[in-house]
Amino acid sequence: NRPLTSPQKTLSGIFTVFLWRLGGWRLCYLDSFAIVSVLKRLKGPNMKQTTETVSFTAMKDGTEADYKLLQSLEEPYLALTADRVLAELRRHGEATLEGYHITRLAHALQSATRAERDGADIDWVVGALLHDIGDGLAPQNHDRFSAEVIRPFVRWEVSWVVEHHGIFQMIYYAHHYGWDKNARDRYRDHPCFSTCSEFCERWDQSSFDPDYDNESLEHFEPMVRSVFARKAYDPDVIQEGYVGGLGLESVSA
Repeated sequence: NRPLTSPQKTLSGIFTVFLWRLGGWRLCYLDSFAIVSVLKRLKGPNMKQTTETVSFTAMKDGTEADYKLLQSLEEPYLALTADRVLAELRRHGEATLEGYHITRLAHALQSATRAERDGADIDWVVGALLHDIGDGLAPQNHDRFSAEVIRPFVRWEVSWVVEHHGIFQMIYYAHHYGWDKNARDRYRDHPCFSTCSEFCERWDQSSFDPDYDNESLEHFEPMVRSVFARKAYDPDVIQEGYVGGLGLESVSA
């Protein structure tokens, strides 16, 4: 077994992988070229060890056998989605936007804690936790990036709110830059308008307080794993077109 090492930096970045060994999680830092060997070492009913590779070097030349092989290998990779999301959140506690009183991870934890304490369901809590997950890789369009991360696994209303929260947040600050703080009004007739306004008022704009007693990431980890274990794009989960709001008493925005 490969021993724990310091983070190995490569051009393609650092991947954080959690390996279940000896009755507990051990944190390993592995570069992108090591990810394949990690998958081979992971144990479990959904994991398959293989040294097989496809026959093609151009996708158009692939055979049915090639693509069935890739399909079988994709399953364990998809099963690690929650691990990658949690690892990205942890990075938000290390590499963060300066100037705020708290890190981006702390902001996420505050948002999720407020949602949970307000009595929101798991979709909203995880949506609040991950609403800025795109900050690291897509800071210029983090809202849309974040929405795509959760879209296959949460209600349509939740992903819509996360996708559009950036423009709705402008109500609080855009005028200081000479921008239109009412830019969100273009969605005034959208059924999710009130929900997004309330999301920003309750859980986003208020969550930059260094004295707020938020829950830890470990507290939310089971919720993240539960959501990302769902069947992707399950109509019973997505409920496209259904708008139920936050399920809380409305707040004027």
